[in-house]
Amino acid sequence: MVVLKKIKAATLIETLTASVLIIIVFMIASLSFNNIFNNHVKRDTSSIDNRIKELEYLVLHEQLKIPYSEDFAGWNIYIDSKNNIINLTYTKEGKENNKVLYLK
Repeated sequence: MVVLKKIKAATLIETLTASVLIIIVFMIASLSFNNIFNNHVKRDTSSIDNRIKELEYLVLHEQLKIPYSEDFAGWNIYIDSKNNIINLTYTKEGKENNKVLYLK
């Protein structure tokens, strides 16, 4: 009856060591996920992209008086024109983006 042979129980130290290792693994995984989601939220530009598209539409359909400036969710938006060229500039924390529109 080898199957019924008793197995020695794990000691308290072995159990604590295994628990600590499991906690460390889950902590590292949690911090990694937190970092990934945090970066995703910081780099999300969908709101400013939608506002820029809206302003483009208004400019192209002459519903907006130029020159135009606005502060939108921390972004500084400025629109000016020369001849039939519209220059749309939006900046945040030193990052500057330009968009050029041509009127017909």
